[in-house]
Amino acid sequence: MPFLNRLHIPGRSKPIEQAKPMDYYAQEYYSQDEQAQLPSQVSTQGGLAASSSNHSQNLDQTPEQVQLQQEQQQRQLAQQPQPQQHEQSIPIEQQQPQGEVETQPQQPQVVLPSQSLHLKSAVSKGKYSLTDFHIMRTLGTGSFGRVHLVRSVHNGRFYAIKVLKKAQVVRLKQVEHTNDERRMLKLVEHPFLIRMWGTFQDAKNLFMVMDYIEGGELFSLLRKSQRFPNSVAKFYAAEVTLAIDYLHLHNIIYRDLKPENILLDRHGHIKITDFGFAKQVETVTWTLCGTPDYIAPEVITTKPYNKSVDWWSLGILIYEMLAGCTPFYDQTPIKTYEKILAGKVHYPSHFHPDAVDLLGSLITADLTRRLGNLRNGAHDIRNHPWFGEVVWEKLLLKDIETPYEPPITAGVGDTSLFDHYPEEQLDYGVAGEDPYAQHFKDF
Repeated sequence: MPFLNRLHIPGRSKPIEQAKPMDYYAQEYYSQDEQAQLPSQVSTQGGLAASSSNHSQNLDQTPEQVQLQQEQQQRQLAQQPQPQQHEQSIPIEQQQPQGEVETQPQQPQVVLPSQSLHLKSAVSKGKYSLTDFHIMRTLGTGSFGRVHLVRSVHNGRFYAIKVLKKAQVVRLKQVEHTNDERRMLKLVEHPFLIRMWGTFQDAKNLFMVMDYIEGGELFSLLRKSQRFPNSVAKFYAAEVTLAIDYLHLHNIIYRDLKPENILLDRHGHIKITDFGFAKQVETVTWTLCGTPDYIAPEVITTKPYNKSVDWWSLGILIYEMLAGCTPFYDQTPIKTYEKILAGKVHYPSHFHPDAVDLLGSLITADLTRRLGNLRNGAHDIRNHPWFGEVVWEKLLLKDIETPYEPPITAGVGDTSLFDHYPEEQLDYGVAGEDPYAQHFKDF
């Protein structure tokens, strides 16, 4: 279970600044009427530049003035250079924000889902209540509460509801992290990121309505397999790369990448979960947080750091998938930190040479050499020879066969890949005085 492994992982130290011991589940797939929300391919018809403006009319104008205005607009359009046959234009809502990753003209554009985050609403409250769901069973427990499998009384679909006890969140000083997580999950929209539908609260608890994913976590699959073949590790790493790149393009540092936070949908595609350490940062930040095995050296030394710490973590993830263990593992966090700062990485003989080359450019303390932190940003990672055969556009659309399909029955609330937990008397829906209301106004 993600939330349990995060606190008690054999051979893995606890995460620093434990923002959320309850990790999360995501839904596996989109229904037909949700397909329209998925990213469309790059348009070859000239984009949206000349849209409905030609059809607008000032009601104070005379017909003669309207005709004159239209003739002027037509002359202006005729003077504009027409796109060549090979040129493609990206719809406005899919363009990358200025000042982000610079790209070279010859490099293929991977279409990004969703519009700019600053145009999206961060409001998540007021849409659902406890009476909208029937609680089925507990999927996991943690320090702040528990996660339930629930079924909508309206559409019959299964969801996961994350319930956090307000008193525990306040006592453990996780108010800011909890509010940040709610906001991030409401804003982000990507095929490989968990989706949150809404939030609500009562006098004692916070509720987050999430997609339910049946396929379990990558951590469990890796432990059963001991290590992944080169091609399997590459598949999961490629999907992670697209998700992290999406977050970075919107100035979000994830800061807790590891197999425990990667879930598998019913088809075997990934969903990154647990945004407890995620933060919107335009330049640098200083907070020491993360899981010791995956923390970049600049974080350990309390230096200001940027989004490239996630690319360091990607290197550690790839190494662990290929080797079955992290490169700097030790029994105590202090020893692990010492090894990270020493920077000596041993590559097993079965590692592909291209993988060794990529990891050497990710697991490096030299920020002038770390891929993802250079002029071309994530393009340097996607264009590396190790990813040479990956068709990124197809991968983003989930149009590539997965190396593993979880053995579950879809659409029936299958929980066979989750442990059983004793149920308890729930205090949900309690009304009355709320001493913590001022801390969670957006829930």
